[in-house]
Amino acid sequence: MLLYTDILTGDEMFSDAFQVTLVDDIVYEVKCTMITVKAGADVDIGANPSAEDQEDALEEGSTQVNDVVHSFRLQGTGFDKKSYIAHIKGYMKAIKAELQKSNPDRVETFEKGAANYFKKISANFKDFEFYTGESMNPDGLVALLNYREDGITPFFTFWKDGLKEVKL
Repeated sequence: MLLYTDILTGDEMFSDAFQVTLVDDIVYEVKCTMITVKAGADVDIGANPSAEDQEDALEEGSTQVNDVVHSFRLQGTGFDKKSYIAHIKGYMKAIKAELQKSNPDRVETFEKGAANYFKKISANFKDFEFYTGESMNPDGLVALLNYREDGITPFFTFWKDGLKEVKL
């Protein structure tokens, strides 16, 4: 199993237990789902109950949560477009510095790819929700939550070069 951690903060962001797709060699898209969690109980992974057991409402004490957010204790945060642009400039600078130390051949590809992908984010800014790692370190990776064209299927976007793969 691979665990993906933020290279700046060490926060665990996601694992390959989820459906992970590399897009444009610059970001990972991670498919996620909404699951039911009951306080003090096991997680319901979304399996369909039998017709006799089906209930229309959530059981008392249960909540619907995003499985990636829940599993990796991601923390919701907020940005307006101006503050996100300020954050991403500092973040990209920090990632570039890390790449110059660890993988200098990747710097040019990263800069071009990140600039192009940021245009997509900027054009659809209002569609995103923002999440940080568990430490809530403002200098770390900010994951972007969006929904597929169906408006139901959630997915996260993570900057590839801001992550380290840890083999478990």
